[in-house]
Amino acid sequence: MAGRLEGKIALITGGARGQGAEEGRLFTAHGATVILTDVLDEQGERTAAEIEGVTYRHLDVRSESEWEAVVGEVMAEHGRLDVLVNNAGIDLVKKLAATSLEEFERVVSINQTGTFLGMRTVANAMISAGKPSSIVNISSVAGLEGVANHGAYSGTKFAVTGMTKAAAKEWGKHGIRVNSVHPGLIETPMTEDLRPFRDADVRAKAERSIPLQRIGQSIDIANMVLFLAGDESSYCTGQAFTVDGGVHP
Repeated sequence: MAGRLEGKIALITGGARGQGAEEGRLFTAHGATVILTDVLDEQGERTAAEIEGVTYRHLDVRSESEWEAVVGEVMAEHGRLDVLVNNAGIDLVKKLAATSLEEFERVVSINQTGTFLGMRTVANAMISAGKPSSIVNISSVAGLEGVANHGAYSGTKFAVTGMTKAAAKEWGKHGIRVNSVHPGLIETPMTEDLRPFRDADVRAKAERSIPLQRIGQSIDIANMVLFLAGDESSYCTGQAFTVDGGVHP
């Protein structure tokens, strides 16, 4: 039986570890050819070497020229790009009033500008290839409601939600579907410094507050991304898919 992404070419940002790496593993298991990108080159190379069918490319998502170079390489080698997962992102745990302009702009440059550059660059390549394709943007439940002490992060994730909906309306006529995924509390390298992952009592309290009674794992997000990347979701676009164990029904 063919995999759900058999023959598709997929680019995943922030793929050196965590959710991005898990998405790469799952995509290749379902037949895709995967290009992982990141700025964590040593870890990215190691991750790619562990997964058959995966290659790694350095990509700072804030750089327009690096986006153009990486997408150009993929198009030159494969002639098309079927799936983009904008997974790269950073958090900032800080009260909004205490956040410096430099800190705010760094979060925006990676989470918001990086997603914009990826969407625009890859969409142009997808349009030129003329094939049905999918863009999946990783937002957050913080992109659906404000989260205290994560003001900069929340702002950028709201922006990702909005860009997703606008792009879906603009690019649907080209066969490009654009959706966002909104993780809740997920155990990843990016979240390891949050209190639920440092304090057993806080973790237990957090788990009790989640209807499914557990903190999410990277595979939970990867499974949703797989669905949105594949043909099973061919009539889904412009939608926000929440994966949080039922906290935000």
